[in-house]
Amino acid sequence: MNKKFQKKVEDFICEKCKVHVAGNGYTNHCPECLWSKHVDVNPGDRAALCQGMMEPQKVDSKDGEYQIIHRCVRCKYKKKNKMMPEDNFETMLRIAEKE
Repeated sequence: MNKKFQKKVEDFICEKCKVHVAGNGYTNHCPECLWSKHVDVNPGDRAALCQGMMEPQKVDSKDGEYQIIHRCVRCKYKKKNKMMPEDNFETMLRIAEKE
């Protein structure tokens, strides 16, 4: 794990689909719509000034794991995030179909 990682257990309401999300300290996107928010410089630090919404743009597969590529709609920053078991697989498939 990255030395700069800060585990932060936080619940939140998704700003895109309004679902209540129970965070586990590693949660970085909504498990329903898969959108995220540009809040970190390093994972968990909440130091990003942008605060823009991060759109799930693409899905990659690496070593049998799916990764969501998010792009900030405000500053265009891109970041990869692992799909989690609780993530909506149908939503992921719809994103993959758009590619």
